[in-house]
Amino acid sequence: MTKPNRREFILTTAISGIGLSVTGATAYLKSPEQNQGGNKIGIIGLDTSHSVAFTKALNRPEAGDEFSGYKVVAAYPNGSRDIASSVERIPGYTAEVQKSSVEIVNSIDELLAKVDVVMLETNDGRLHLEQALPVLRAGKRMFIDKPMTASLADAIAIFKAAKNYKVPVFSSSSLRYITGMDEIIAGKIGRVLGAETYSPAKLEATHPDLFWYGIHGVETLFTAMGTGCKHVVRVSNEDTDLVVGTWQDGRIGTFRGIRKGKADYGGTVFGEKGIKMLGSFTGYNPLLVQIIKFFVTGIAPVKEEETLEILAFMEAADLSKAKNGASADLETVMAKAMATASDIKTE
Repeated sequence: MTKPNRREFILTTAISGIGLSVTGATAYLKSPEQNQGGNKIGIIGLDTSHSVAFTKALNRPEAGDEFSGYKVVAAYPNGSRDIASSVERIPGYTAEVQKSSVEIVNSIDELLAKVDVVMLETNDGRLHLEQALPVLRAGKRMFIDKPMTASLADAIAIFKAAKNYKVPVFSSSSLRYITGMDEIIAGKIGRVLGAETYSPAKLEATHPDLFWYGIHGVETLFTAMGTGCKHVVRVSNEDTDLVVGTWQDGRIGTFRGIRKGKADYGGTVFGEKGIKMLGSFTGYNPLLVQIIKFFVTGIAPVKEEETLEILAFMEAADLSKAKNGASADLETVMAKAMATASDIKTE
């Protein structure tokens, strides 16, 4: 048996220390039958277009059995508090979801009394830990939209709380299900040897640079490459970010963040048997299908290990930027986040 290197040890320790499985299993959870409730969805945060788009898709009369009868029945509108571009959207988005027969409530506690599962949509990742804890305490399965949190430490704390309360939770960008990725996952080009992805990468001063919007392209990169990134190097200017990650097996994956010119989503994946160009964003339904399947089964479609490494990759990119493009190790970022998370109270 090969002895794990230090990076593997730190990441495995971070995950196992909060009760998570590096194989993606959710053994610490109750069985799906024990967790299963009804099909009433509650939304926290009406400061993002995702809340409106998800509600319209799920509540449209012609949805039929596509989403197993799940509907959004209530929403707590108060998401971002001090991000003007998000706060100013709340009144308009609240009016939009009300058109789909959604009840607007005054608190998260009031919401939890009316729903079976929760979509945490607040645009401000800094609030996600605070807003997620009462959901977990109430035993409600929860999907957390991007960014899962505004720090790796907060994400570790949420997964720790999920273990403690025996409630499944997961987070994902819709770009995980970009057109063409299903062929990569199915092995159509053989083992993935490398990938180049891109997405818009608008910045928000309250969040680490890539957490706010670059997360979409980074999630696409990890969906193709899988886990195992060892270190990153970042080149950044006003218009562009270029983050080069080296995986522990020598593979290289890159993310290009776009802030000038045509902004779109996509990438190229290089495999042993072929090269695949990824398509563009085609809507939220592929993600919604996975969310509803998660609500039904209690089985997260994205491994906790991968979510944590995506966040570590983005924090390491910030560290590289601060070091004028010098290499930044994910194990260093993970170790620091573990220490911070150990002081966060989740009970």
